[in-house]
Amino acid sequence: MPSLRANGVELDYDVHGPADGRPLLLIMGLAMQRVAWPPALLDALAARGFRCISFDNRDIGLSTRFEAHGSPSLPQVVASRLIGRRYRLPYTLADMADDGAALLEALGVPAADVVGISMGGMIAQHFASRHPQRARSITLMATSSGRLGLPLPRPSVLRVMLTRPQSGQGLDAAVDYVTRLFRLIGSPAYPMSRNELQRRARAAVERAPLGSGVNRQVAAIISDIERPDLLRRITTPALVLHGIADPLVPLAHGIDLARALPRAKLQTFPGWGHDLPDALARDFATVIASHAAQAGG
Repeated sequence: MPSLRANGVELDYDVHGPADGRPLLLIMGLAMQRVAWPPALLDALAARGFRCISFDNRDIGLSTRFEAHGSPSLPQVVASRLIGRRYRLPYTLADMADDGAALLEALGVPAADVVGISMGGMIAQHFASRHPQRARSITLMATSSGRLGLPLPRPSVLRVMLTRPQSGQGLDAAVDYVTRLFRLIGSPAYPMSRNELQRRARAAVERAPLGSGVNRQVAAIISDIERPDLLRRITTPALVLHGIADPLVPLAHGIDLARALPRAKLQTFPGWGHDLPDALARDFATVIASHAAQAGG
């Protein structure tokens, strides 16, 4: 698959859909590679005229890793956030937003509609703030404003997240962890079989191991202290999509985000958790296409 150097890092990317389609930049979430965008969703978006540009965020997948920086102390990152200070990190969510903008520039795409899920939605908020001329619209899926005081994930989800295996524990341990996590955070109304979850998890881990980039990305999320204040200055048309059954980023986050953005609409989906079920692919593609059309060119 192709890769290019943008914003000082090597980004692995892919393009799916008609060559003359409306550009759509897809930003994936925490610890997830670009291949986590399901083919069913990519096909549904392409069928609606989008040229889908997906990429591995820095520090995951086949893009540049920052292993030499080691793992930050997450308790210290949290303590810094609580007193309003930024913990010193090798990169921020704003840097990751700049990666997306640099990728578009390198591909000769002046502007695109932007879709981000979970951490990718947080990055998309920075994208719209820092590169408004490149964002025709933003669709923010299963994500948050980052404001302190919003509900935490369900305790059962937190317990599993705290059992994430270390990189030296092997492929099977990583596959088992990802499978257990997505069985918890997946959509109760659209469950995926354990065998399919395992197949997707194994394919991702075999493509590229997690490494310690997960901790650095988590630290970037926690230390993102300025985002709640910049939201009110974002004028890009925004669509907030959130699952009523999301156990990782509860619905209150989506409601708060839609209220904070001046030009936002909120659409909720009963039975949707914190994943991208194939059963909702056409629904997601339809609302994203409608939002992009309303935003204009």
